[in-house]
Amino acid sequence: MSGIATVICLAIGYPFAFFMAKINPKYRPILLFLLVLPFWTNSLIRIYGMKVFLGVKGILNEFLLSLGLISEPMRILNTEVAVIIGLVYLLLPFMILPLYSAIEKLDLRLLEAAKDLGANGFQRFIKIIIPLTMPGIVSGCLLVLLPAMGMFYVADLLGGAKVLLVGNVIKSEFLISRNWPFGSAISIGLTILMAMLIFVYYKANKLLNKKVELE
Repeated sequence: MSGIATVICLAIGYPFAFFMAKINPKYRPILLFLLVLPFWTNSLIRIYGMKVFLGVKGILNEFLLSLGLISEPMRILNTEVAVIIGLVYLLLPFMILPLYSAIEKLDLRLLEAAKDLGANGFQRFIKIIIPLTMPGIVSGCLLVLLPAMGMFYVADLLGGAKVLLVGNVIKSEFLISRNWPFGSAISIGLTILMAMLIFVYYKANKLLNKKVELE
């Protein structure tokens, strides 16, 4: 589920970051301010707000009913969909910011040269933009995936007892089952996994930079 949330954040965040990087510079501070504004509120409070928003009598259902798009309220809470929505809602800015930083550094002359050589828009995107912004993509995915695995309160509040993240399993082993050795083992395993992912990113980024320097 954390992986699905990461993919959705990437799909939404990449075009938004591209838009931010290419918009008139005088409007960028406004967009950046709006992007970091949610961080002024505790994430737990925001999830409570999302719970109200997605409820049977919440804003989303009332809005869709008023438009006639649905005939009866949708039951989104206590489902995997609600948990994914909550994770994306909390972690999307962590995807956008590194992507924005990477896209802003793009050399537009490379795109113009590729266009002059006959490359279409899709080819320029796949062969130039994606490789050059790969560090931002990987950074964003790590910043979303790693926290998402441990956000047990999102699954508790939006998924009820039906949806579990790794953080929920660890919490259950410590507070409910009282199986501290197993809970500790899972925690250490998660920490090692995070460290391995960060190490792989560091080495891959180092190799990519060396390749660019050689070219």
